[in-house]
Amino acid sequence: MVVKRPQVAVAVLVPVLVMFGIGLWGIDRGGMWRDEAVTFQVARRSLPQIWQLLHSVDAVHGLYYLLMHPVLALHPGEVALRVPSLCAAAATAGLVAALGARLARPRVGLWAGLLYAVTPMAGHFAQEGRSYALVAAGVAASTLLLARAVTADTDGNGREDGGGGGDPEDEPVGRLARHARVVGWCAYGGVVAVTVLLHEFAVLILLAHAATLALARMPRRVWRDWACAAGAVLLVLLPLALISSGQAEQVAWLRPPGGGTVERLLRSFTGPTQLVLGPYLLLIALALRHPFTPPARRGELSLPTVALPLLLLPPAALIAVSRHWPLYDDRYVLYALAGAPLLAAAGAERLVLAARRVGLARSEADGLMRGVGGDPGLGLGAGSGAGSGAGANSGSGPGFGPWSGPEPGLVRGVRVPYAATLAGVLAITLAFVSQLPVLRQDRDPAHRPDNLAVVSAAAAQRMSPGDPVLFLPSLGRRSALAYPKGFHGTRDIALEEPAPVSGTLYGRETGPDELRRRLAGLDRVWVVAEPYALKSAWYPSDPTERVKVTVVGEEFVPQAEFVRKGSILRLYVRRAPMM
Repeated sequence: MVVKRPQVAVAVLVPVLVMFGIGLWGIDRGGMWRDEAVTFQVARRSLPQIWQLLHSVDAVHGLYYLLMHPVLALHPGEVALRVPSLCAAAATAGLVAALGARLARPRVGLWAGLLYAVTPMAGHFAQEGRSYALVAAGVAASTLLLARAVTADTDGNGREDGGGGGDPEDEPVGRLARHARVVGWCAYGGVVAVTVLLHEFAVLILLAHAATLALARMPRRVWRDWACAAGAVLLVLLPLALISSGQAEQVAWLRPPGGGTVERLLRSFTGPTQLVLGPYLLLIALALRHPFTPPARRGELSLPTVALPLLLLPPAALIAVSRHWPLYDDRYVLYALAGAPLLAAAGAERLVLAARRVGLARSEADGLMRGVGGDPGLGLGAGSGAGSGAGANSGSGPGFGPWSGPEPGLVRGVRVPYAATLAGVLAITLAFVSQLPVLRQDRDPAHRPDNLAVVSAAAAQRMSPGDPVLFLPSLGRRSALAYPKGFHGTRDIALEEPAPVSGTLYGRETGPDELRRRLAGLDRVWVVAEPYALKSAWYPSDPTERVKVTVVGEEFVPQAEFVRKGSILRLYVRRAPMM
């Protein structure tokens, strides 16, 4: 079938707009949480200061900070912080749709793109000022480029490179084909390289793509070209991997995945509500029923051969590694989400085609009983019935026409392509409505681990100019770095060198002896603390942090307290002298 470009354009554009609308809803939620605050304060530094920071910490996010630098230079605000993620999520929805349209048909792409857009996990990271939505867009783009590069590589019908001895008139065509191959694989490798530099765990997409080529039984030439592109990506990634391996303490907070990890990820990918989860899994199961037969010819990509490795292999590999070396978090494999809606949409298409075959068989039986063998009103006339030659494989029909199979024609007076497409869109709309409470809750600032704007506002209400402030531990300073107005005029008594100048995330603090001397001259001090830092079981390894805990605990008593999720603001006054 020849698919009309407007059909593909609609299938791609609608999910883009839906994802953009969902992501835009509540994007200004009134506060940044800790990870977003790091992006906000680092990306606003000068380029030399960002470069200095990356030598000691956060190298894995270096490219993202550099990309965010001009964005926040134009408008340093919370919405501007999240707009790149919003645009990336919208692009990902469109790329998922484009993959579905290319590997199946436009309406499969439309359904897949819309399913991606209404998934709460996609909406969550569309409003997150971090790199994960951009990584998901890069992976979706690279997967689409892989499909195109494979097509360009196999269009030569097995002709070897250089194909000597052929007709001289074919030489320009051969050169154009080779040029298209080179450009296709270079584009693929370039996009994957940028993606893995945005986050190095995206390198697992190469594992998924290798499985795709294996399942599709690609010829050696395709493997050779892919291996060259993948090797170039690994060479680009190697310096970042070496640097980030020396900064492994950044992920020391991660724990080995537990028994509920897979179920939690499954619900994140498909939808947390039972009303959505059950049908979603059923559609995926339908898509995987004899998933790899056809391809009709060796070396053809099918939707399951692309979507299934994308969905399974990156999370499975990271979870397996994390049982011995904890590296896993759901956000690190957000990009694998694209495989789930693709498979569900493919399952929905199988369901539609099965229903169509049943309807056509019933219509044909009714016609035979009436002595009518090919009533055109039933779509069984010449050129449109099953097995009618070219019409079985090349007819387009109205709406989002099929790639193969009989012309749908009319079944009980309804044009099936339009009816099936709209029915799928309606089902996705119902899934969206059922998940509205989840989406609404996600836009509540309290749903994030913390809200630094609230801490800063509490400091502004309770502290006076000149009040001494102690951050326990030093990373508690992030609220002051993200929202400095709330701490305007206060004295950070432990700070020796500010964060931008010192090349650190939270500043360089004074030594333990100097800090003890500074605290000795105070009668009162405000402590901004992480909840764990005020527990008796916490024993920091840093000597300056130990001085904070010891001196405050032994020489001061709490007088007032303000508690918010993730932060505690407490006023300490010096103990009265013993009589």
